[in-house]
Amino acid sequence: MTLPPAGWLSLPANYLNESGQIWLREPADKNRQLLIRQLMDGIYPHPFVIDDGKVRRLHFSLKLVQSEMRLDTPDELAIAYTRAMLGFLLFQPLPKHVLIVGLGGGSLTKYCYRNLARSRVTTVELMEGVIACRNWFLIPPDDERLKIVQADAADYFAGEPDGADAILLDAYVEDGLAPQLCTLGFYEKVSAHLKPRGVLVTNISGHSLTAETHIELIREVFAERVVVVDVMADGNRIVYAFKDPAFPPDWQRLGRSARELEAKHPLEFAKLLRDMERSAQRAKRKGRR
Repeated sequence: MTLPPAGWLSLPANYLNESGQIWLREPADKNRQLLIRQLMDGIYPHPFVIDDGKVRRLHFSLKLVQSEMRLDTPDELAIAYTRAMLGFLLFQPLPKHVLIVGLGGGSLTKYCYRNLARSRVTTVELMEGVIACRNWFLIPPDDERLKIVQADAADYFAGEPDGADAILLDAYVEDGLAPQLCTLGFYEKVSAHLKPRGVLVTNISGHSLTAETHIELIREVFAERVVVVDVMADGNRIVYAFKDPAFPPDWQRLGRSARELEAKHPLEFAKLLRDMERSAQRAKRKGRR
């Protein structure tokens, strides 16, 4: 059994009908029976890690997998919606600054940092407990290209705009995007942080009233320059919003860009582009534009 690092406590995962080990950021003398009851009842108040020797997962509760990483391919985008969020590269293939909201297990942060060599990557995360898990998910230390900021997204975007080419909004809680971000003012501030041709990519979970309201607010702020793509594998929707008034783009030209991107990244850009174009066509038929 792997010995826990300092400040972490290990429990056998079979207590919770899981395989491997559970890692909790707790002192060694913490009451283990109390911790197990809290985990089983869904009231444990901090993020935790489950590691079965093949896959390492970040949890907020046993019902919700926040992020996962295969130990043999730690930089792979294991969850389908994260791969779809990289669709911004179709429009910004050489971004200078990528701003990510929501660290989780660092999948998007690591991918952008390691595969976009010319990009500066800033990740904003509210929960100190999530940032404390960064070593479990092999997130590199901060340097001149990577910065992880502990902040509320609303407070961060209220600050001085920092000129992002792409903003990836994945401030995820169990019911989808954090509801406190569901305001017109928030999305106006997000738009202000984008460069003139910048792209906002938002992960939306499900079809709740909150989810639909987020999409309508994005449409309003970005003057309907929006496409929505379903990620059937996860039950998520990815919303792409374009600050560039020259929308819709030249889809045929982007087809060539998709093929070039697929030669560099193990992602299905051509299929994603077709889904985007169909979404734009549906919106046009509905009189969105």
